[in-house]
Amino acid sequence: MGVPRPRIGICSAIERARWAAWDREALLTPRSYVDRVHEAGGLALLLPIDPVASEDPSDMLDLLDGLILAGGADVDPASYGAERHPHTVDTKPDRDAFEISLARGAIERDMPVLGICRGMQLLNVALGGTLLQHLPDTYGHGDHRRSLGSFDNADHDVRLAEGSLAHRAIGELEHMTYSHHHQGVDVLGAGLQASGWSVLDDLVETIELPGRRFVLGVQWHPEVDERSPVVAALVEAAAAVRA
Repeated sequence: MGVPRPRIGICSAIERARWAAWDREALLTPRSYVDRVHEAGGLALLLPIDPVASEDPSDMLDLLDGLILAGGADVDPASYGAERHPHTVDTKPDRDAFEISLARGAIERDMPVLGICRGMQLLNVALGGTLLQHLPDTYGHGDHRRSLGSFDNADHDVRLAEGSLAHRAIGELEHMTYSHHHQGVDVLGAGLQASGWSVLDDLVETIELPGRRFVLGVQWHPEVDERSPVVAALVEAAAAVRA
């Protein structure tokens, strides 16, 4: 037998879905997340929302070597003490509670954590931060989500702080990304540092938690870019934990 693969948990979204003859509520994870984990040598485990884990994530985290907080619906502003903006829609408070619990538990264990798009925002909220609920209000443009439901024409560059975890994971100081979001980080959560900014408008695009093995949030979607090393960096950090 070979070396066991690092076990990477990927949080699932709650969505209405159609398949075969069915049209029902489902727990979904885009295949691209799983593909990137597999390509990096990891074992992907899809994590359904679990009310027990929302209170105590220990049993679920015991199964994992690394955690991906995936993209999806807007984070409920009640989770960071804000009033709802008219453009904040389709929130899933039970998903928020579940993922906040997992994120805090993983960080406490020094388990590698990667937050992607919504996942970066969720990571910030889990540590006490707040969000900008509709970026066009602040920046005057919608270039972070140019085509609803598509990554076509969604690319822009992000500049990274030299020597940061983001820089080490990606290997360059200016990185081309694919984005699809209308919210972003406002006040940083406890201990978090910004380490990457959009060249469009200086919006924070990466956050990280110094003093931990690997806690990184990226505002873009590395899972849809087969050339991106971001998910592989998380898998590598998780492999070191497993070893």
